[in-house]
Amino acid sequence: MGEKRLAFMKDFKDSEVLLRRGDTLVEEGQDSTQLYTILTGVMIRFHSLEDGRRQIVNFMFPGDLVGLQGAYDEPARHSVECLVEARLCVFRKQHFMNLVAEHPQFGYDLTWLAAKEETALEEHIVSLGQRSAKERVAYLAVWLLDRAVATGVADNDNAVHLPITQTRIADMLGVSLVHANRTIRQLEREGLVNWKSREIRIPDMQKACEYAHFDRSEVRPRPFI
Repeated sequence: MGEKRLAFMKDFKDSEVLLRRGDTLVEEGQDSTQLYTILTGVMIRFHSLEDGRRQIVNFMFPGDLVGLQGAYDEPARHSVECLVEARLCVFRKQHFMNLVAEHPQFGYDLTWLAAKEETALEEHIVSLGQRSAKERVAYLAVWLLDRAVATGVADNDNAVHLPITQTRIADMLGVSLVHANRTIRQLEREGLVNWKSREIRIPDMQKACEYAHFDRSEVRPRPFI
């Protein structure tokens, strides 16, 4: 950011908040007066059904925005939970329009971030509808590692340390817990993905990307708000 934009963001920023693993930041169905940017940590966005089942919609990394729906006076359609300890920047909803009005480039950046999330969600939908269980798990693993490396959560050593349990994998990919366990073991035997309770390790990233049909060609820097 240039000095003018940086000074504006310092005034626009309200505060920071620290969350521990398991803390809930956004509750589904509730109105929010705040918008957040993840500074450090990883979060889970999920939707709950009336019978208690839940669908994990996405994993959120540093630089991602949380609560954008609340900026448009709509209640949250999902919950957001802290996966690992996180620090977030807090903005006030009533000041949101000033952000776009005074600095149109920020408005463009917001649109770009929303479009990138939509693209990621499209790929997850493709996984649910067209990829096999093995391809789904492999795709999720390479996507998580790619995002972790790009956002500084992991080093570029083909491993990321995140407590993503097999239950969460099943919730994300629409498979049973038994099927998720069986699939993970198959991928490990084939040398594609080693997925433990607190670590994802991919021995050969190119091989895993080819198997999961994951494109790593895009390296454009992401805007940060």
